[in-house]
Amino acid sequence: MLPAPGATDNRPIGLRGTPLRPHLGSYWPLRDCPVSDWLRSRVSLWKDRLARGRRGFGGLGVGWDCSEASALGTWGHSWGRCLWRRENNGDICLACCCRGRSNINKVLIANRGEIACRVIRTARKMGVQSVAVYSEADRNAMHVEMADEAYSIGPAASQQSYLSMEKIIQVAKVSASQAIHPGYGFLSENTEFAELCKQEGIIFIGPPSSAIRDMGIKSTSKTIMSAAGVPVIEGYHGEDQSDQCLKEHAGRIGYPVMIKAIRGGGGKGMRIARSEEEFQEQLESARREAKKSFNDDAMLLEKFVDTPRHVEVQVFGDQHGNAVYLFERDCSVQRRYQKIIEEAPGPGIDPEIRRRLGEAAVKAAKAVNYVGAGTVEFIMDSNHNFYFMEMNTRLQVEHPVTEMVTGTDLVEWQLRIASGEKLPLSQEEIRLKGHAFEARIYAEDPQDNFMPGAGPLVHLSTPPPGPSVRIETGVRQGDEVSVHYDPMIAKLVVWAADRQAALKKLRYSLHQYSITGLNTNIDFLLSLSRHPEFEAGNVHTDFIPQHYHDLLPPPSATAKEVLCQAVLGLLLQEKVVTNAFRLQTEDQVSPFASSSGRRLNFSHTRNMTLQDGKNKVAIAVKYNRDGSYSMQIEDKTFEVLGDLCNEGDCTYLKCSVNGIVSKPKLIISESTIYLFSMGGSAQIGIPVPKYLSSAHTEGVQGSALAPMTGTIEKVFVKAGDRVKTGDILMVMIAMKMEHTIKSPKDGTIKKVLFKEGSQACRHASLIEFVEEESDEA
Repeated sequence: MLPAPGATDNRPIGLRGTPLRPHLGSYWPLRDCPVSDWLRSRVSLWKDRLARGRRGFGGLGVGWDCSEASALGTWGHSWGRCLWRRENNGDICLACCCRGRSNINKVLIANRGEIACRVIRTARKMGVQSVAVYSEADRNAMHVEMADEAYSIGPAASQQSYLSMEKIIQVAKVSASQAIHPGYGFLSENTEFAELCKQEGIIFIGPPSSAIRDMGIKSTSKTIMSAAGVPVIEGYHGEDQSDQCLKEHAGRIGYPVMIKAIRGGGGKGMRIARSEEEFQEQLESARREAKKSFNDDAMLLEKFVDTPRHVEVQVFGDQHGNAVYLFERDCSVQRRYQKIIEEAPGPGIDPEIRRRLGEAAVKAAKAVNYVGAGTVEFIMDSNHNFYFMEMNTRLQVEHPVTEMVTGTDLVEWQLRIASGEKLPLSQEEIRLKGHAFEARIYAEDPQDNFMPGAGPLVHLSTPPPGPSVRIETGVRQGDEVSVHYDPMIAKLVVWAADRQAALKKLRYSLHQYSITGLNTNIDFLLSLSRHPEFEAGNVHTDFIPQHYHDLLPPPSATAKEVLCQAVLGLLLQEKVVTNAFRLQTEDQVSPFASSSGRRLNFSHTRNMTLQDGKNKVAIAVKYNRDGSYSMQIEDKTFEVLGDLCNEGDCTYLKCSVNGIVSKPKLIISESTIYLFSMGGSAQIGIPVPKYLSSAHTEGVQGSALAPMTGTIEKVFVKAGDRVKTGDILMVMIAMKMEHTIKSPKDGTIKKVLFKEGSQACRHASLIEFVEEESDEA
């Protein structure tokens, strides 16, 4: 039992801000406890009975787990782990003070990355100890460092670590954690895990397993929702999973149809079949991905609503039968069926529609006796008609936008409700204020069909966090985005008084985000946030494909002024190195300790070359006596001067190009120059001589290449097979997504270089083709 939000904590000073856990030898009155007066008179009796090992008080229907109390030296133990409650159908337990209230003073977070860090921060604020678990790949991860305790649970593969229920339960026991917070993904919506926690007397911070089961199986959830009066969309949710049956129902529903795994979410096991001809291929692909992600390849079919909006409602229920909604979020803008930008409230949704959405979501929650945080997702058409899609029985990735517009801490709500408390606020007390956006920053390449990436974060700097700007992340500079897990780097969350002001703040903050070492979607998010249709709030799930060419124009040549900045940065960096050499050697007249442009047997003009995309750019640099430079690119000359300055961990280039002053952030890493400014970012290469280049990524001629590092899931060909362009050769699993490798040409397979279950690195040759005359020619 924790003090109510905003209430005065009148417990002894040493325990303020911590969960209630009184000791037998130092009892004080329990505020608002219906049995506190009676408890005062029974302290001596408790001690006596505890000493004699007796567990109950005859005829009173109350008691405590004496063995645990004796071991701990306290009677304040976890309600969820109380043997008396488990053996006496939930009767009042004196050790738990009041019926239905639990003592959570240590919580295990069965997750990793930013959500683990998010839960730890709130636990710390509430005085609750945190326990982290980690795989071998996460040994030095941020969430491990933040937690009060951390335990290794196995190899990098999720199935052997973060999805291992037995290992996590064992850690909970060893660490004496009273509760487990599952975060999102992994075991958060696993019915068996919720049941196992219950059997072990550990509080599962989430809904009852029955609610997870009913809402986790999409066919069951739609039946329940229809009975509860929540609008649902036409489809097939039956038990007959034969190809023929599904194909017949697809024809009845009418193409296009959405093929969806009945379990899970996050875009996994989801495909669109736009015609009967492609139905079978999409069905098989969805089944494979669902089996890999959820160990269940059962499917349902739905009529695909063209250009719908994805609108979801945050709901909360408690153990006392109360449920509320915390308004809606619009998550329509997606790629690969996964959200990349979310906002609250939904643009263009009037108060009446908002009320109806909220009430329908609460109906959905109450239909399954929901407890804790949940999200009811709806499809909304252009007329604002909405239909139940699914319910996510966990905290969502995008929950911060709801927190920003309601002034709540939803993780704190989760912990309080799991402790048996009532909802902190009634429906009437929940107010909507302002507008918030969340942009998910991913390691991916938007120019390559948003292909996920992995690698080190060589440089990472963010906008300064504050009350209206949040950075939700689980990585730091120097950390690595692992190939084994989701490639999300961070969530940038902003708030302002209205949508236009929030959008302006989002753009400004994205400009301040700088990452080098791997590709990110930051520039794409900027392009998206600037699009006139997005600015107008005309969003839908087909937004990115519809505006693809506007959002992802072909790469253009870098402005000559920016190339001058890059050269200036190189020259100034060179000056820093030579000055350091002068100090080290103490030889003030050494020709190697000068960066003025004066060299023996060299002129004052220096020819340099930079790599702009696929093009090499020649730049003639003349060193002027006043310390400035004259740079010539093609037929244009630029007058350039500037200096380097350090602010915090970042280096800035204070420069003037033809009298125009700017201050971009400068990062020079190996053979690349990075410039970040409010006008955008630039990545310019420093050509490497051929004799220094040890490898290239052009690929092996006559082969199919791995688009990224991943595991070979399925091989469809063998040596000697004849294939045509576009035929499926292999299926890879990487970043928890399925990637189909298709033949780049007509030909004959000479050799399959990887077998099923093996791991291939990015750009590795997967299939070797027989060289034919046309290839040689």
